[in-house]
Amino acid sequence: MNTEIQTYNDAQPGAYKEICNRLATEIGHNLGEAESKIWHAHPVWFINGNPIVGYSKLKAGIRLMFWSGADFAEEQLKINTGKFKDASVTYTAAEEINTGDLKRWLEKSREIQWDYKHIVKRKGVLLRLK
Repeated sequence: MNTEIQTYNDAQPGAYKEICNRLATEIGHNLGEAESKIWHAHPVWFINGNPIVGYSKLKAGIRLMFWSGADFAEEQLKINTGKFKDASVTYTAAEEINTGDLKRWLEKSREIQWDYKHIVKRKGVLLRLK
């Protein structure tokens, strides 16, 4: 695991640390080709420079977000309102993480991508990559 991400995970309180470690392990295992780093203060995984998945601490729990998740057609993922294509799920305990669901979502994150890498250059316009 990326040392910056491990440091982030270790800084989380109680159950959140376990959630973060489990998510990082599963993401790393299922998206082995992805680059991982702390981006905007949160762990994020990228494929070819495009953000794919990441997580962050909220008051309600650890939010796992897929940048292109709105197009995954997955009932468990909450589609956020706005012009972006993200969707997320929030965990309060590591036991809530269904690794089968997570693996499927990670596979979809590789197959379904919107071009966030060039969103600034395109002045907020998103184009579908895959």
